[in-house]
Amino acid sequence: MNETASAASAHPVVDWLRREALPLLVMLLLLFAARDSLANHYQVPSGSMQPTLQPGDRVVVDMRAYGLRIPFTDVQLLAGQAPQRGDVAVFDSPADGTRLIKRVVAVGGDHVQLHDGYLSINGKPLRQEVAHELFGNKQVQLDLDDGGGPDINGIRIPAGKLLVVGDHRGDSFDGRFFGLVDADTVYGKAVAVYWRRGDGPEWLRL
Repeated sequence: MNETASAASAHPVVDWLRREALPLLVMLLLLFAARDSLANHYQVPSGSMQPTLQPGDRVVVDMRAYGLRIPFTDVQLLAGQAPQRGDVAVFDSPADGTRLIKRVVAVGGDHVQLHDGYLSINGKPLRQEVAHELFGNKQVQLDLDDGGGPDINGIRIPAGKLLVVGDHRGDSFDGRFFGLVDADTVYGKAVAVYWRRGDGPEWLRL
């Protein structure tokens, strides 16, 4: 009698686990998979991208922009668009694996020079006015209050590589220090600021 009662009392627990807990677990796994493969967020850790991004800003990262990956892996399922000049990209530092956010300033095949904080790509200066550069149709404001940082005296970017540099040219640990980044290792493209330091919720396209 006791064994029968115990078995009967266990059935509701098993039924609840099947009915409620299992779907919840599946939903959580799908959410984490989507976050890893479709969209994510990133908190800006430093001022290396000022004035575009401030320390503490939170940005939305499109994880599909450069290809769709198997969740929780670096295995690419579908190729996406290659990173473009002017993109704000999220990647791991070749130096120590730290997750970073910088601007893609040159891609494979480009010839790059940088003097006093201003870039020239394939012989064309990007400077538009004081502390501003133009990447295609996108005007980018720079922070040159600390100077322009290390110069680049003419390099050719190999195929499949990227040069990434911070907008705060005089205070950015970027490709001028750790070298070029493999284009196929970039995790995603930062598309907007959704939380501005000191101001709270905001939607600012990048």
